[in-house]
Amino acid sequence: MNTAHRPRPLAATLLAAALAGTGLTVAAAPAAHAAASDAVVKLPISSYSALAVDNVHERVFVADSNVGYYLNSGTIAVYNFEGERLTTITTNQAHVSGLAVSADGSKLYAGLRDRVEAYDTTTYARTIVAYANTDYCGREVAQSGGQTYFTTPLASSVSQCATAETNLDAIVNGGHTRTGWNDYGDLLLEAGAGNRMLMGQPLNTKAANPFLTVFDTSDGALVRNAARRFADAEGKGALDLKDLALSADGTKVAVADATAGTRLLNTDDLSDAAAGYQALPSGATASSVAFSGDGKYIARGASATGSTPDLLVQPADPTDATAPLEFVFEGSLDGDKVVPRGMEWSADGSRLFAVTANAAGSQYWLHIIQPPAVQYDARFTGGLTHSPAQAVAGEPLAVRGKLEQDGPAPAEPLKVEATRTDANGTHDLGTFTVKADGTFTVLDEPDLVGDATYTVSYLGDLTHRPADDVTTTVSVGKAPTSIALTAPEEASMSTGIEITGTFTAQGKPLPDRAVLKVERTDSLGTGTLSSVTVAADGTFTINDIPRARRDVTYTVSWPGDDLHTASTASATVYVRR
Repeated sequence: MNTAHRPRPLAATLLAAALAGTGLTVAAAPAAHAAASDAVVKLPISSYSALAVDNVHERVFVADSNVGYYLNSGTIAVYNFEGERLTTITTNQAHVSGLAVSADGSKLYAGLRDRVEAYDTTTYARTIVAYANTDYCGREVAQSGGQTYFTTPLASSVSQCATAETNLDAIVNGGHTRTGWNDYGDLLLEAGAGNRMLMGQPLNTKAANPFLTVFDTSDGALVRNAARRFADAEGKGALDLKDLALSADGTKVAVADATAGTRLLNTDDLSDAAAGYQALPSGATASSVAFSGDGKYIARGASATGSTPDLLVQPADPTDATAPLEFVFEGSLDGDKVVPRGMEWSADGSRLFAVTANAAGSQYWLHIIQPPAVQYDARFTGGLTHSPAQAVAGEPLAVRGKLEQDGPAPAEPLKVEATRTDANGTHDLGTFTVKADGTFTVLDEPDLVGDATYTVSYLGDLTHRPADDVTTTVSVGKAPTSIALTAPEEASMSTGIEITGTFTAQGKPLPDRAVLKVERTDSLGTGTLSSVTVAADGTFTINDIPRARRDVTYTVSWPGDDLHTASTASATVYVRR
């Protein structure tokens, strides 16, 4: 189903201990996210627009924008915190985009094509809050300072959405009101602590240097505070915004920038924070970001392929060097990437809700990640052994060991990862299953003569801490070769001698057919005959007219190469006149 990627040795004990006090415990980075405490739901939507969480009633709302045609109906799928679908709200002939939950959890606000509606979060009863200008693109919705804010793109078709002029609007006394703030593109809104609201501009052809700004929404007012554009004097470094989030205390802003990765900024002036987060794994493009409600953690979503992590969960404090918990989403059971604006936490930080999509963006999944509060130790015991005792280049080698783990038996077999380090560097050998008795076997075929160091790692999972790596160094020798000769006991000088033979080389196949040296020793001395080339099946033939009577010895030899030993064989023939 899913795999996990580990680019370096990891130690997650500190993070595990810190998380335990909050009900959120992670095992180690990376760990495959599919576990008993992780629910994965296939969403009944074909396009995604928004995710919202009601912490009071433990509800998760996912919106399907469906903006392709102006009379399309939208969908809001409703789940509880365990991943059970409670209902599906259909907005008849009005696509739905932005979602926001009121501070008391009583209402879900939804931006529809021509209005903003509110739904009771327990009965799902619908109320029209205000009508708005017709929207063809999808609108953002945010609740801040007791008011509802939303965006209104001025477009007459979907083709105009990327560069449409977009207004920031509000609902005041039940009516649609223009705030006067506007710019080009699908402006993003994010509300946070201290009556603050972020507004960010995606990169588009009418906004080569997009902005990020912070509003103060206290007492129903809308006052712009800090603002920033990121391009330098040469136009480089412009913001490529995919998501934005305010920290739990409102002092920091995190931005998912598809070019720069995760930016961490100071809220008061949007300057770069003194310390930032480590770069996302190579090949991962930032798509989403979210701070946990308790202020301790940040989730950083990405779009990546193969074994490159799509999600990192780590301490919100960038100076905390504890390794992140890494998730890889890959395939029809998980999706392939975290979607932009696709993550929210529960208020207590015990659950992370993440929406993933397939590569085509036509199917979606909701992941409810709830690591358990208890972790158990694991350890390697007895060191590593290998067979055969003499390792040979190009031949199978088995490295064996044992992993012990505390706590209950795992629901799925544990996995270890192995590497081989030789003169050509470090090579990833893959993942190997641990049997019920704790034993495992790493299979390899070393391809270089000399010392090879095997390192076996257990990275941990959602219930087990990582174990200290175990290593062993194996001396890899050359593969043996052999020559077998078949010669007559007697021959005559008149009829000549024919000797047949077979050349055998173990290990890695030779790059070319072996060429054998042939020497003849008789009463007149030793001389070199014409070399013979071994056929594809390993056979060869030597024909000679001897020059002297009595015993004549033929010696056939091969000098060996970097991966194979030399070999020789002799045959003596009694020669008559």
